[in-house]
Amino acid sequence: MKNSPILIIGKNGKTGARVNQRLQALGYATRAVSRSTTPSFDWENPATWAAAIKGTRRAYVTYQPDLAVPNAEAAIKAFVQVACENGLEHIVLLSGRGEEGAQRAEKILQESGISWNIVRCNWFCQNFSESFMLEGILAGELVLPAADTVEPFVDADDIADVVVATLTQPGHQNKLYELSGPRALNFAQCIEEISEALGRPVKYTTVPVDDYIEILREQGVPEDLQWLLRELFTVVFDGRNSNVARGVEEALKRPATDFKTYVQKTIESGVWTAVEQRQTA
Repeated sequence: MKNSPILIIGKNGKTGARVNQRLQALGYATRAVSRSTTPSFDWENPATWAAAIKGTRRAYVTYQPDLAVPNAEAAIKAFVQVACENGLEHIVLLSGRGEEGAQRAEKILQESGISWNIVRCNWFCQNFSESFMLEGILAGELVLPAADTVEPFVDADDIADVVVATLTQPGHQNKLYELSGPRALNFAQCIEEISEALGRPVKYTTVPVDDYIEILREQGVPEDLQWLLRELFTVVFDGRNSNVARGVEEALKRPATDFKTYVQKTIESGVWTAVEQRQTA
């Protein structure tokens, strides 16, 4: 089985890249795909799917931008059919906590007859350092429509460790793991911890969601991501995901990574200081 490549859909994603790196370090052959790879994989072009799947037996599947978007359910249904036709035996699906659309997509996989895992996650810590919130932190002010709702942000390194376990170790098949960090924080508290650790002020400003979406539109953010962020900030951030989940402990038999640890790792990486260094060079 180690020589049959493990398919990773989302080669350049926050979790896909980490899963690929870990599997290769363990000696597993991988086939990490995206729209720019050969073979390519494009969620919007089903004709690319079979070639990407062929010859693999296990897969880690991430849907872009998120399983909550309206097109995801139909895409996962079609993908699972192609997977069955092309010999995939086990699929690990990245999902989101508290998202009804995502849960409909999960159910399709669970009822497919293929061995499965669902890795259902809170918001990633890495949204502050590898995604749409990075620019605000570098600029010294993060603008968001969220206010006081708390979220136990999960570290993408924890997600990758759980995914690798479900792909390579016995005893995990057909289980759903809900992943979060060990501590729930609101955005203001997150920024306070980041600012304190950085040793420089980062301001947190809240705006009405319509104003926020207009900012995204002006920045050229894709419409499906605009839709997703509106959905998250107006529907999902109602407290439904505020409780701490225990999936990291269940799958890995170790505690989930705390937000402070994530902040320290990120500072050491230089991501939040890259602009400062360029300006003073």
